[in-house]
Amino acid sequence: MPVLTLPDILALAWFVGAWAVYSLVIERTEKGRRSLNSLMHSYRDDWMERLIARDMRMVDAQVTAALQNGTAFFASTSLIAIGGALSLMRSSDDVLPVMSLLSLGSIPSRQLWEFKMLGLIVIFIYAFFKFAWSYRLFNYFAIMVGAAPPPTAKDTPGAKEFAHRAARLCEDAGRHFNRGQRAFFFALGYLGWLLGPLPLALTTTGVVIVMWRRQFSSDARKAFDVDLEKH
Repeated sequence: MPVLTLPDILALAWFVGAWAVYSLVIERTEKGRRSLNSLMHSYRDDWMERLIARDMRMVDAQVTAALQNGTAFFASTSLIAIGGALSLMRSSDDVLPVMSLLSLGSIPSRQLWEFKMLGLIVIFIYAFFKFAWSYRLFNYFAIMVGAAPPPTAKDTPGAKEFAHRAARLCEDAGRHFNRGQRAFFFALGYLGWLLGPLPLALTTTGVVIVMWRRQFSSDARKAFDVDLEKH
């Protein structure tokens, strides 16, 4: 087990804490219910209500396939990233001389380097499981789209219950996809640790600011606040 310096411990604690607090705010608080992710949940309900009222559902099948393909892409990318991190771990003798020139703090030892790479691998493994489960849920959702009741039954309690259940399944798939993508963003912040504890704290803060802005201040989020009656 490598000996972590106090700055390393503090920077790593800031990284883990920032990830945990950001996830908690986005998913569990009233503020998070006004985020871009949460606002999209209501459109899943609208989608399912319109689906059961349509005779032709080819567009719905295409959208479902696009959701699956995007999730599969990120799951595959996670495996590639894991392989890349494993290669860096095994090539520590070649990498450390280069990192010693770039490091803003003390030169990392072999054990510390391998510990950092192990942390990066854990992040990408977490992302893979999130994307893989999201892909599985989108598969289930695709089955539900194919089993949707006919338009003639759209006003029945069974059809409304089906629409709500399908929307919740799609929402859960999207939630796990968001968690996997969030892990990718924080993995970029984690790379700052390769240069030292201060860069880790700075890159983590930068990642949180970027993600926060995209959820609450981006042009995409502002589109939901536009008063359509004025246009």
